[in-house]
Amino acid sequence: MKYIAKLTSVIVVATFSTVALAQSVDVKDAWARSTVQGQKATGAFMKLTAKEGAKLVGGSSPAAGVVEVHEMKMEGDVMKMRAVPGGLDLPAGKAVELKPGGYHVMLMDLKAPLMKDSTVPLTLVFKDAKGVESKVELKVPVSTVAPGPAMQMDHSQHKM
Repeated sequence: MKYIAKLTSVIVVATFSTVALAQSVDVKDAWARSTVQGQKATGAFMKLTAKEGAKLVGGSSPAAGVVEVHEMKMEGDVMKMRAVPGGLDLPAGKAVELKPGGYHVMLMDLKAPLMKDSTVPLTLVFKDAKGVESKVELKVPVSTVAPGPAMQMDHSQHKM
């Protein structure tokens, strides 16, 4: 009986440790780009703020066979995309924006198209400075553009 009580205590402490670390990374404005039939990859974007230094090292989703942290950047005249080896640094207290054309979470080997106005489950995996992993579970809205106020255009200069 004492063994079961000790084991339960260890499980509870381990669970709360993971939850506490997971809550130390704030995720805001998350969204994933919608896809069309036959498209096998897309990006997810968000703002991440770690209370203490951490790294975004990967993720998973039942909608994708592979989830990786990627970076897009210009090399000469060519835009290149690659996985971020070792994960993306999240300095303590500083917001890191994952956005189109920059850092993002890549969902690859999609099992079905991601339809606009739906959601996709996404689990982000973080590591703290001691190498302890934690996870944050999200339901990410799917859209063709970033959520926020509708883009307003000034048409006053157009001549009819």
